[in-house]
Amino acid sequence: MLQASPRQPRQRSNPMADHRTPLIRDCWYVAGLSSEVGRHLLERTLLGTSVVMYRTEEGQPVILNNRCLHRSFPLSRGRLEGNDVVCGYHGMVYAPTGQCVGMPSLANAPGHACVDSYPVIEKAPFIWVWMGDKSKAGRGTVPDTSWLDQPEWKTTGGSFNFHTNYVAMHENLLDQTHFSILHAKTGIGTPAYVRSDLDVRAEGDRVIILRALKNSPPPPVYAVPMKLEGRNVDRFSDARFESPAIHIAHARIVNLQPRGDEAREYRVNITHAFTPESQNSLHYWWFNSRDFHLTDEDIDTYIYQSHKAAYQEDVEALTWIQELLDREPGPVEELSFGPDRPGILCRKTLLRLAQAEQGRIDARQL
Repeated sequence: MLQASPRQPRQRSNPMADHRTPLIRDCWYVAGLSSEVGRHLLERTLLGTSVVMYRTEEGQPVILNNRCLHRSFPLSRGRLEGNDVVCGYHGMVYAPTGQCVGMPSLANAPGHACVDSYPVIEKAPFIWVWMGDKSKAGRGTVPDTSWLDQPEWKTTGGSFNFHTNYVAMHENLLDQTHFSILHAKTGIGTPAYVRSDLDVRAEGDRVIILRALKNSPPPPVYAVPMKLEGRNVDRFSDARFESPAIHIAHARIVNLQPRGDEAREYRVNITHAFTPESQNSLHYWWFNSRDFHLTDEDIDTYIYQSHKAAYQEDVEALTWIQELLDREPGPVEELSFGPDRPGILCRKTLLRLAQAEQGRIDARQL
């Protein structure tokens, strides 16, 4: 009796990035928050590489490869002396450039010993790092998040570290069809918003969604802090895949019938920054910034708790998906539909960037 052969996944006619696509390294990623890095040695894994972070006596952030070149002792387990890191095993001393400048057992420092030192830019609240080809680390390419450090905006935020890949994270943030389903209990979306007109466009390496929903009740995450419960508003929003490292969304809520001293418009900026820890694990920082009721601490608490709960739902969903993918020996077959277009554009962009980078790496190895 003939046995049916195992079903083989169909080859995608329009290939997209997935959890197996090589990580893009030629990009400014968030290494950490400015508040995290000080006069101590902080270890973190970024894009599969263990690094050590600290500040010089002058306050400049430094990021070095965490592995001592002598016997692979983690430099984060050593100590700071002035601006230099001293390995806790044999005492090799590394300057902020990564150059070894001293070794107790040798009269002269070994000039050929130099650990990788990564380009760093600090723009509060972030410390950005470039883990790829240093010749491509143009200073003008750091994403603009200036509202996070401006007094006319009030910002709350948090972070997660979890098991997923950054391709899935980007698609999740561009996928607004899940808002009223996955986040039904946390009040992120409404059925009317999901069905509203959607304008999707690609601009270079960016993917942008524009939506407008008029004369409709806002979801609780907007209605409660804006004190517009039970009233209709005009809602204009966009969501942007800015780079492999960051996603930014803006919302403008128009109060159709202001009462007393109520504002006519309310604005919210939502910032999602994430850096692969490894191929399928992620550092994730989120921020909600508003231009209204800046001194109301109850609103701070509500926004923090409601958004943290919603993003926890995303974290759980993406972790469950990744756990299933981890059990698959090869590529999986996925169905896509019309509303998936933003995520598809993003995944195609990520694949194109990854393939171009891999091509450059392969060329250098010839």
